[in-house]
Amino acid sequence: MEQNILFEIGLAIGIIATAGLLASRLRFSIVPLLILAGLAVGPHMPHIGIVDLRFIESAPLIDFMGQLGVLFLMFYLGLEFSVGRLLKASKAIFKTGLIYMAINLPIGLLLPFILGWPIKEILVVAGIMTISSSAIVAKVLVELKRAVRPETEIILGLMMFQDVFVAVYLSVVSGLVLTGSAPTIVVLKSALVALGFMIGILLLGRKLISLLNRVLDISSDEVFMLVLFAALILVAGFSECIHVAEAIGALLVGLILAETEHVDRIEHLVVPFRDFFGALFFFTFGLSIDPMSLSGAVWPAIAAVLLTVIGNFVSGMIAGRVSGYSHRASVNIGLTITSRGEFSIILAGLAKTGDLLPILQSFAALYVVILAVLGPLLTKESKWIYSKLGRVFKWPPIVEKIRGKQKSRVAAEK
Repeated sequence: MEQNILFEIGLAIGIIATAGLLASRLRFSIVPLLILAGLAVGPHMPHIGIVDLRFIESAPLIDFMGQLGVLFLMFYLGLEFSVGRLLKASKAIFKTGLIYMAINLPIGLLLPFILGWPIKEILVVAGIMTISSSAIVAKVLVELKRAVRPETEIILGLMMFQDVFVAVYLSVVSGLVLTGSAPTIVVLKSALVALGFMIGILLLGRKLISLLNRVLDISSDEVFMLVLFAALILVAGFSECIHVAEAIGALLVGLILAETEHVDRIEHLVVPFRDFFGALFFFTFGLSIDPMSLSGAVWPAIAAVLLTVIGNFVSGMIAGRVSGYSHRASVNIGLTITSRGEFSIILAGLAKTGDLLPILQSFAALYVVILAVLGPLLTKESKWIYSKLGRVFKWPPIVEKIRGKQKSRVAAEK
């Protein structure tokens, strides 16, 4: 029977909807369930009549819709902030970024070194273990309604800091893996282009706020939405052309439009697209991983997960406290940035292209799956984790507002 792409897309959305219903019933984060749903189907599944859970024919379209999901997630997160707010925190962001890298990059280098892997494999694994998943972090912040918390600006700043680092690191590693050398001029060019693009967009956008207010003064929701999406996808696409993650381009557009007088209208129109396409991204992410290959690197992946959780938590705590945030806010930072995803998969693909050790594919896939599931869980339970650790380290008790009055609850009472 001739393959029906529309029917395949319907099956995919049906699976996503089922995962959503299950998450709602269990009062559980939808992100891990979407990833696991994608992992459960894919090319390894049988083809029975018109029911094809391999999603081979529809894969390019599903991938594209998933890519839109990342853009809408990061764009919406940017709307919760503003250029001015982020620029005010620029010194703190730079400082926390350096703290994060100083702790987590050496950890990523140390594990494969102890395992006795060659130098190219060590550099690939270090990148896999160091960079957080912007898409998962954004989804969790929105899902848990944490975008308005003060520490979220540091989390967003870390995502941008990591993207500049990615531009440099990917230039170095790809040069070494694919050609055996990494020209200094190429590395410097990548770093300057990434940094210059981000700063330039932010400063230019802030100067054009009054013009943007006039341009977006459109009565028709249809035309308003078309103008909005054209700007979002063009900037994100241009970002990718100059080797800056498209997710960061979408975030920058959101940060700029957050300062316009149309921000409430934009948020109202974007939310359905954010939720729909965002769900497709996480499903696609799971779909890209072959579960049959995960058993080859169980112990190295588990060791990497433990080191990543510890390294991210410690760096988040130090970065938060140095920046003047409370113990609880610092715990939130350390737990929220734990998830790994898209960049780790890119590096694993680079390792495959460069004919590095085959175990890297299984290692990266298993490592990413575990942290893509564990990261949102740790973020969701950050209050409970803070309460337990507060007993040990004598941190201040959590103070909550109930009906306008403050009520102190010591961690032991929770």
